[in-house]
Amino acid sequence: MQPAGPPAVQATGTHAWFDVVWTDNYEAILGYALRRTDTPDDAADIAAETFLTAWRRAADAPDGEQARLWLFGIARRVLANQQRGRRRFERLTHRLRDHAPRPAHIPEHGDGPAGVREAFARLRPADRDLLTLVAVEHLTTAQVAVVCGCSHVSARVRLHRARARFARELAAYGITV
Repeated sequence: MQPAGPPAVQATGTHAWFDVVWTDNYEAILGYALRRTDTPDDAADIAAETFLTAWRRAADAPDGEQARLWLFGIARRVLANQQRGRRRFERLTHRLRDHAPRPAHIPEHGDGPAGVREAFARLRPADRDLLTLVAVEHLTTAQVAVVCGCSHVSARVRLHRARARFARELAAYGITV
């Protein structure tokens, strides 16, 4: 059974047709996308989506020079879809930001004595995370266990050890707890 589509696809098969179309047109489609996007990654995504669509719709592809123009049409629609998606995402982000509750106070890096900041910074990231979940996010050890994916007992032990390490770091700065 012959593949459906333009004579070039019927004569050579979809794989061979696609290899020729991709080789002859990839740089032109990528250049088109590069001139219309902010980043090379976005342009590469548009080119990839264009050729994926061409592959899926090989049966609808025209022959010769018309195939190149067909690819530009696909790229144009892919670009428009990407831009619409980005605008929807930005609008949603702004709406969520406008309706998000505001904390009463966001601690600044300058809050607290210098020794406390340095001692805290010297802790392992896991210890800082545990201490922050309890002190800043006001989570209980049971809630910390859920967040960390461990048992309540394990969370209590980890928190106890993190507090002990923090106390040692504070003592190194002459701060007693």
